[in-house]
Amino acid sequence: MSADGAPAAFSGSARPDGAGARQQPAAARFHDMDLLRVFVMFLAVVLHATVFMVPSPCWPVQLDYAEAVEIGANPYGYLLMAIHGFRMPAFFVLVGFVTALLWQRRGGGGTGLHALGRHRLKRVGLPLLACMVTVLPLTHWLVGLSAAGTGKALAAHCDAITWAPLAWMGGLYHMWFLWYLLLMTAAFAAAAALGLRFRNALWWLLVPLTLAPQYFMRQGFGADSAVENLLPDPFVFTYYSIFFLFGVFVYQRGVRIRRWWTVAALPAAVAFLPGLALAYPEAMGLDPDAPWVDSAAAAFQTAFSWAMCFALMGLFRWIVPRERFWMRWVSDASYWIYIAHLPLLVAAQWLVADWAMSAHLKFLLVCLGVYALLLLTYPCCVRYTAIGTMLNGRRHRIRPETAAGPLPSARP
Repeated sequence: MSADGAPAAFSGSARPDGAGARQQPAAARFHDMDLLRVFVMFLAVVLHATVFMVPSPCWPVQLDYAEAVEIGANPYGYLLMAIHGFRMPAFFVLVGFVTALLWQRRGGGGTGLHALGRHRLKRVGLPLLACMVTVLPLTHWLVGLSAAGTGKALAAHCDAITWAPLAWMGGLYHMWFLWYLLLMTAAFAAAAALGLRFRNALWWLLVPLTLAPQYFMRQGFGADSAVENLLPDPFVFTYYSIFFLFGVFVYQRGVRIRRWWTVAALPAAVAFLPGLALAYPEAMGLDPDAPWVDSAAAAFQTAFSWAMCFALMGLFRWIVPRERFWMRWVSDASYWIYIAHLPLLVAAQWLVADWAMSAHLKFLLVCLGVYALLLLTYPCCVRYTAIGTMLNGRRHRIRPETAAGPLPSARP
């Protein structure tokens, strides 16, 4: 998180220790957490591109490959489930961490809560409102148009809302996380105002507590969909709130993030396949009504999500011990890529669906094409414009005479 409060980067006190983050210098940045956030936001493009390659009634365009390849032999199905299983849990750990950081950086107490609220409304609430009348209607229109072109019943759902600016009433699509983040921030502010802190070691119990909401979500591997309407699903909201609160705990407790956490990738790999198999018991020849199936599925899926969160924090602590010159730019761009990628992705999939080439090459072209277009448009159309200011705060072009100088540790 940058010093000006932009959500594109993490800065604040130096890495917290057991005595608490408040005792540390205020100018250092959490470069590893920053780039981890970039990673999970960039993965959204890959995640939504994989749905192009697997059977799904909820996606407007699928290749013939999706139906031709048995689901158990389709590598994109495994990729989709793996990314879905850890991406948003890791993201909510990060935003919980940053929420606590922002509150502390702004003085704590009531003053800090007011400043936190203003920041979230500017950087999260305002982009959400803007997307509700721009990105979401465009996405809704493209989904309906492409679904109609492929004869999918999904087109009827999109036609149900004929006035485009109200398309968000049919669902927030990929923007649901902004809505959830606003609600979680409000809940955190209420808890902090009542004097609740997340420093006691007992908050580690949040990890096994995730089993409860996971048990009641049985629409596949990982968390259920959160895009259907504006009213949060209680189990989905509770599930992600636990990861959010754990991120708050990591910051307030001063938990040291160490490189050896990377070894958690091993239990994550062990838990993935059993969790996936138990999420679809009929395909494995198991009785879906057996009392142990849901419990075992929840246990393996929860283990996978948490192990991947720990593994990724350790991995990025290992590979990003200090800032790289390109990190802040890419960090800023990641927010733009996330909010703008979905309509472009649907359009690209629709465009290449009938091309005479390998399905794997189509998948690669869609991913690279969307990344390239958004990265190219960011510096010229977003970064130094009102859109960039709304997303990340004001950015200034580096003058030639200062371009060779060292990067500041925090923005003024």
